[in-house]
Amino acid sequence: MARNITPKEKNYSDWYLDVIRAAELADYAPVRGCMVIRPNGYGIWENIQAVFDRGFKETGHVNAYFPLLIPNSFMEREAQHVEGFAPECAVVTHAGGEELEEPYVIRPTSETIIGHMYSQWVQSWRDLPILINQWCNVIRWEKRPRLFLRTSEFLWQEGHTAHATRDEAFDETFKILGVYRDTMRKELALPVLYGEKSENERFPGADNTYSCEAMMSDKRALQAGTSHFLGQNFARAFDISFQDKNGERAYAWTTSWGVSARLIGAIIMTHSDNDGLVLPPRVAPVKAVIIPISSDEDILRGKLEPAAEKLSRETDAALGGMYSKVDRQYHTRPADRFFRHLQRGVPVRVEIGAKEFADGEVTIVRRDTSGRERVSMGECAARVKVLLADIQQNLYDRAKAFRDANTHDVDNMDDLKKFFSPEGKGGFARVYFAGTPEDEGEIKYVTGGATIRCMPLDDESRGKCVYTGKPEGRRAILAKAY
Repeated sequence: MARNITPKEKNYSDWYLDVIRAAELADYAPVRGCMVIRPNGYGIWENIQAVFDRGFKETGHVNAYFPLLIPNSFMEREAQHVEGFAPECAVVTHAGGEELEEPYVIRPTSETIIGHMYSQWVQSWRDLPILINQWCNVIRWEKRPRLFLRTSEFLWQEGHTAHATRDEAFDETFKILGVYRDTMRKELALPVLYGEKSENERFPGADNTYSCEAMMSDKRALQAGTSHFLGQNFARAFDISFQDKNGERAYAWTTSWGVSARLIGAIIMTHSDNDGLVLPPRVAPVKAVIIPISSDEDILRGKLEPAAEKLSRETDAALGGMYSKVDRQYHTRPADRFFRHLQRGVPVRVEIGAKEFADGEVTIVRRDTSGRERVSMGECAARVKVLLADIQQNLYDRAKAFRDANTHDVDNMDDLKKFFSPEGKGGFARVYFAGTPEDEGEIKYVTGGATIRCMPLDDESRGKCVYTGKPEGRRAILAKAY
């Protein structure tokens, strides 16, 4: 059944939630701040998992699993880390009908318990590097939940590596940042910027944090993924030490990195429209739907449905997987069937009616532009494959053009305040920054919430700081963010 969707121009927050409901991606759970991911939403997550997991394994990483519960004493070993996560932690104090001798924290992230295990496994430089990733859930108690973007429990991957030298760990941090950037651009059609986080935005306990930042269709930023160079902070806290090649005792250098199911939120807010969900074909659970249409039961069952099944098999063979389906919801009107798949973000719709069948043709409709074309049944599968590649590229190009059109150079604080005012342009402000964390905090205050999203790694230019006026400020992207 089709659902009404609030126009994004009227109320962006309501539009976002309406798209999720209409596409049957998720619902709020009876547990405060949590959500239930429905099959259509989970199918997107499975495809996101697959493309990132392939990238991790191609760069030498392997998957493992670590416990959900972390001893509270572990969290307290790295002071900056525990301070950063303390307000978000959920703590188990009772189990088996008894009060626990030591409380357990439900993992907000796993640096501490993985650090403990690495300390058991690493004795010599020959034991390094360790390149492990895990796919799991975490709990960060969220006061203002929003489906996919911020929920108390969410799905993600967290990679944790340990190395013998600083250079190896630093290279790892950038290697993963590159995997994130390339996968988001190619597979999710997200034209992300990538760069270093400011001190205020750095991961608790990290020496450096690097991120991929995307612009949503309301011109706000979304942090799409982060890669952290942890230095030796966690290695010292958890005694991840080893005998180096010179026979001396040394601490390992570690990294951690992660992306989460908020990428589904990023896809929604980057590509979708007022009709509903728009999905990049590479991560769409169903890439093409074939819809037989006739009021004559004999023609429908005897001719059109078998033809649709044949088209589905041919399409799957062309695409190299089970990516198409036949719509058999014959009890509903054709227009309602079309609109249901449109709202669910299916990239391509193939219509076959009695007249098309008699002509040996089908009608193909693409979701991103609503473009229609007639092709022969024999050409359908090949044409669908071409259209899916074109849709994927079009979504990326469209999102990049939007980001570029809403990125502006700003040179002084007066213009910056105007830029982020209700009457201002909004979007990404390209500035130079050479201030302190306190200066950054003041910028956030006077702009109503704009923060340094990253300092781009592909722009090494220097200039006059927008806040202090000092020369040699680093290029930075300022934006209001989710």
